[in-house]
Amino acid sequence: MTFGMVELGGLAELLRAAARAEILPRFRRLGAGDVRQKTGPLDLVTEADEAAERLITAGILRYFPGSVVVGEEAASADPARLGLLAGADLAFVVDPIDGTANFAAGLPLFGVMAAAVVRGEVVAAAIHDPIGDDTALALRGEGAWTEAPDGTRTVLRVAAPVPAAEMTGNVSWRYLPEPLRGVVCANLPRLGGVWDYSAPHMNTGWRAPATAICCSSIGSCRGTMRRAGCCTRRPAVILHGWTAVRTRRCGRMAGLSVRPIGKAGRR
Repeated sequence: MTFGMVELGGLAELLRAAARAEILPRFRRLGAGDVRQKTGPLDLVTEADEAAERLITAGILRYFPGSVVVGEEAASADPARLGLLAGADLAFVVDPIDGTANFAAGLPLFGVMAAAVVRGEVVAAAIHDPIGDDTALALRGEGAWTEAPDGTRTVLRVAAPVPAAEMTGNVSWRYLPEPLRGVVCANLPRLGGVWDYSAPHMNTGWRAPATAICCSSIGSCRGTMRRAGCCTRRPAVILHGWTAVRTRRCGRMAGLSVRPIGKAGRR
């Protein structure tokens, strides 16, 4: 199974259509019963999440017959769906709204994500910004770029290195395994003393495939849980999700080591 530019364009258009049909009409118009908790107060689902995921799933199955779709909300209801990824020739991982808490609060910072997985390898991703109406795209071996509705492309590249005192960033710790979680949390005051870092504790795996291929294609880095020690090197920035694609910075901090996972986008 090959997944190229034409297929990626089709996937991006599905995300954009779902945003227009199911997400934007509900933005800042959610009723009291339209927002629910899943595992806790920071893990929310809205009517827009579920409706958008249904529309995206139906569109993918129409456009890519025989493929497997694993959406965040469907897998929350039926965790066994995650097992479908391993044996699929072509699968898609969908996060219908990355940033549901922002969406539910009426904050215009959220995205619609999908990643294409061919026989276990993430090969492409689209991350659509419903508010800006542009899409970050990445295709393995072809780089990463943002694309406006009129087709104008802007290449995504790694930001130039700067001293830690000139950086800002976030550390997500909620799903880190122990003892790493304790080490990271204990070191956050030291990190905050360097500059302006915040420590949100909500980070799920649904954004990971789409973000990883985008960051890989622009020559970014990802945190790897290989060393549970204090931050002995100059800290940089670890970001995730839509923020990672928008700012294109990452690095070491608070007990995490990093490694590069790709080259700068070529397009």
